[in-house]
Amino acid sequence: MSGVVVFGTGFGCVTHVRALRAAGFDVVALVGQDPDKTAARAALFDIPVALTSVEEALAIDGVDAVTIATPPHTHAAIALAAIAAGKHLICEKPFARDAAEGRAVLAAAVAAGVVHLLGCEFRWDAGQALLAQAVQGGVIGEPRMATVLLHVPLLADPAAEVPAWWADVDQGGGWMAAHGSQIIDQIRCTLGEFDRVSASLPHIAARGMTADDAFLVHFTMRSGAVGVLQSTSGDWGPPIVVTRVVGSTGTAWIEGVGSTVKVADHTGTRTLPVPDDLPTGAAPPLPDGLVTTAYERMISHGMDLGPYTRLAEVLRCWMEGRPDPAGPTAATFVDGVRDIAVLDAVRRSAAEGVTVVVDDGLG
Repeated sequence: MSGVVVFGTGFGCVTHVRALRAAGFDVVALVGQDPDKTAARAALFDIPVALTSVEEALAIDGVDAVTIATPPHTHAAIALAAIAAGKHLICEKPFARDAAEGRAVLAAAVAAGVVHLLGCEFRWDAGQALLAQAVQGGVIGEPRMATVLLHVPLLADPAAEVPAWWADVDQGGGWMAAHGSQIIDQIRCTLGEFDRVSASLPHIAARGMTADDAFLVHFTMRSGAVGVLQSTSGDWGPPIVVTRVVGSTGTAWIEGVGSTVKVADHTGTRTLPVPDDLPTGAAPPLPDGLVTTAYERMISHGMDLGPYTRLAEVLRCWMEGRPDPAGPTAATFVDGVRDIAVLDAVRRSAAEGVTVVVDDGLG
């Protein structure tokens, strides 16, 4: 059984640890910034070693891989250390502070010959994956327009507690990085590569944070398809969830949050069957006392455990030189660079009030 170290005591425990174990890994150590919290979380999840040192963690015998779920501004440094130690890895997105740093991490991983995967687990979400398959398969003809909306009241209350880094733009915090990076990757899976964006990154909730809690992005894809992303975690009202793609011969959409994908065209409206290779089961409950803050509630919904287990299975297969499990293709650091290039363009557009062409520097 391959040994793995998990960096991060939040999402790292809530999802990484459980998904890795379900995929057959032995989680041998947990690494965090706060020694007391790290020890407590390690005990809660029966992880034998709790550390605060990256170097000590990478020196543990029998460790073949690491997963990284620390604050975003720390991702690249930890990833580079793991790569230098010859460890395979999954890193959360965004896996670097900008596309230039991402390209450097990608180059190091390629040179070292290690498996490098990005934490884009929702590629295996049944609804998202089925919608992408339908659009890519021509079910609605040529994609012309996409609408993605998500309004949730997670952080509307100024008393809602989040980690200091999450509220700090200099540490990679905010809603665009947390949620937007996932959506950017899913749009790429569904519609191809981005061409240009025009964006705003407003602050909605009345709370002291330099990072955004909302984004509004108009985008054009290289294919010519256009779309709008709009999302905020600062909306006091009822949730709004829309994921819809209009094509030349039909329209496909996800019914709210879940695995139900429908298609409408000249023949009427139908529900697409969910393939057996996509996970749809509920996650088991978390240990009592783990979830106490708004941020912890935000990352503990459980919808990502099944998809993340599939991502961990891909890591194990690639490490062992075996074929992928059936289903969507995993995101690598190449996708990470392309995703961050869109984030860079969004941030520049919002700061300068201009339309920005996306350039990932990968050719």
